[in-house]
Amino acid sequence: MGAVPSTPRHTSTTAETAEYLIGTFVGEKSFPLASDFWQKLLELPLTLRWSSYRVQQACELFAQNNHHTRHLAKILIHLSWCLQEAVRTSGAPSVVYLKAINAVYFSSVFLKYIVENSQSDNIEELCLSLLENEPVPKDFMTDQRIENLLMHNVLTFLGSIDVSPTTSLLHQELLNFMLVVMSTQLLSGPTPGPKDVNPFLDAAMSQESLLVSSVVRRLLLNYIMRPRLPSSTAASYSIFSEENQPGVLQRVGSAAANFVLLPFNYLVNSNSEGSRNQLADCSLHVLLVLIHYHKCVVSDESVTDRSDDSASTDPVSKVNTYFTVNPYSKALENARDIEFDRADIEGNAQNGPVVRLPFASLFDTLGMCLADETAVLLLYSLVQGNSDFLEYVLVRTDLDTLLMPILETLYSASRRTSNQIYMLLIILLILSQDSSFNASIHKMILPGVPWYKEHLLHQTSLGSLMVIILIRTVQYNLSKLRDVYLHTTCLATLANMAPHVHRLSAYASQRLVSLFYMLSRKYNKLVELRDDKLQTKAISTGDGLVEDMSAELQIYTDFLRIVLEILNAILTYALPRNPEVVYAIMHRQEVFQPFKSHPRFAELLENIYNVLDFFNSRMDAQRMDGEWSVEKVLLFIINNCRSWRGEGMKMFTQLHFSYEQESHPEEFFIPYVWQLVLSRCGFSFNADAITLFPVGMHANKEIYYDEMNTNQNGELNEQRVQFDP
Repeated sequence: MGAVPSTPRHTSTTAETAEYLIGTFVGEKSFPLASDFWQKLLELPLTLRWSSYRVQQACELFAQNNHHTRHLAKILIHLSWCLQEAVRTSGAPSVVYLKAINAVYFSSVFLKYIVENSQSDNIEELCLSLLENEPVPKDFMTDQRIENLLMHNVLTFLGSIDVSPTTSLLHQELLNFMLVVMSTQLLSGPTPGPKDVNPFLDAAMSQESLLVSSVVRRLLLNYIMRPRLPSSTAASYSIFSEENQPGVLQRVGSAAANFVLLPFNYLVNSNSEGSRNQLADCSLHVLLVLIHYHKCVVSDESVTDRSDDSASTDPVSKVNTYFTVNPYSKALENARDIEFDRADIEGNAQNGPVVRLPFASLFDTLGMCLADETAVLLLYSLVQGNSDFLEYVLVRTDLDTLLMPILETLYSASRRTSNQIYMLLIILLILSQDSSFNASIHKMILPGVPWYKEHLLHQTSLGSLMVIILIRTVQYNLSKLRDVYLHTTCLATLANMAPHVHRLSAYASQRLVSLFYMLSRKYNKLVELRDDKLQTKAISTGDGLVEDMSAELQIYTDFLRIVLEILNAILTYALPRNPEVVYAIMHRQEVFQPFKSHPRFAELLENIYNVLDFFNSRMDAQRMDGEWSVEKVLLFIINNCRSWRGEGMKMFTQLHFSYEQESHPEEFFIPYVWQLVLSRCGFSFNADAITLFPVGMHANKEIYYDEMNTNQNGELNEQRVQFDP
């Protein structure tokens, strides 16, 4: 393939013609935009088989010659024209779909090779412009940027043409193509900077708001409706077969898959959840990349340095950077339910186009797919950024649709990534900020929880199950992950739920008291280690260890206090409704004894011992024939709850934790999204070229909350759990 083959004779086979045209495309000769060569190339049925070596050889030759042939720019222009014609025909059967799909394939293969093998900082090898002396058609505007022309037409097709048996293949390949052109992000560092080069993403961000809204809507509808690609038989795609020639579908399913699909492995069967759908998943991947993109730009300001009065007051150039507004993120944040638009009813209609979606279908789809991390990330993006969708979720009466898969995933935390666990816990924390949510989850009774193996959960409330799973997650974290921020999020959610607890189950109540015991054991162990170090008067390096232990000890002191606050909130605001909690505290009252004199816990434990004294004294005063059984003690507690008036209980300010996304979350989300894309869509990329994240490693996410502040009365103020990339 090093030289351009001679023109084939009229008697040549289709394979020979394809060899000639592809060889010419990657060769040294430059063909003008208006040449018939492009029509012949794009109308090829491509039934030949090429090995990966041949594809690699073609890509290398293309990259060498593209600088002077500008064939990449030209085929992208032809792709744009094909898509313009496809939109004009509104999905009607046309050979233009064959040409468009061929153009997408060629563009994807060679563009991807150039991107992942680029040697320059600004990917100059793409050569996204025509030479000055290049002859062009009269109606072609030479001053337009090719990436803008391309992205406008790709997005217009995706946003305006419905997915149908005729158009679904082109939709799929355009989504794959979107991932290819956006993969320039993989060449940048984890922190977006002004020198990052993402020409196609920048072009996508510059589109008008109506087009952006239509694209976001279409991608989400694809995810909701989950359309399937038709059978890969020529009969099903007769529109692509003309004069008994093998059609596009045949080459996708067989021969040319070796040419185009081998470098990408796009159409790879997934071994994951049964709800996976190729077009739906790819739509979600594209959406996640778009909404989390942050373009960093430079703003030059002239400032005067007055740090030295004797110095001259010459202005000093100070360079500031900022992120431009992401229109796709804004479109998702402003999406409204197609069935109900609160803004319209209130007379405050949105300015500009609004994405209208069937929230009910989106809710159900997410519930079906939450075993997949990309679905979790979409749910997070919606509940964190879209107040209307969050409100819709909170008023649903079937919250188990979302909560059960979330809780089941947390139950199997050992088989999940830490990022997935974090995102799910943040979602629960966001939901727990609403008091109606906290109340409603205790009203829903689950007949059984078959996936929970440690204990038979029969007729358990959804709220009790949530308490059990959150405590189990803390326990898992204590033994495996040992992550302070995970503890914080779990305890913050439990604290938000506490005042609204209603008829907490016996098992959940036991686990709640056991949580205090688990944390107290960790606390006591840290105290012993610290004291041992102090007694041995370790050398300077040891002093650092003592300092670290003291800091960790302070953290676990805070955790123990939060658990005591949780118990206090239940006893103060909901004791008559939670006899099982009283029973669990009475049954394990000895675990609180060592902390009665602790300055951070004394006031909180006074309330707990006030409750214990109330029930213990009445229990001692009541004559009993035989021993106290569990049933008799519980019945005794239920009867005496009626006479409980809360006398002597100190009222503490309720803890309320809220989630606040850190001001620059892109350092986590951009690498995280691309790791999910690369691991799920079969999209391969040269590992040596990736600088966005360490290859083979998962991006780390941390959640932190500000150091606990206490007021003069020792009460905890409201805290914010923040996202720290």
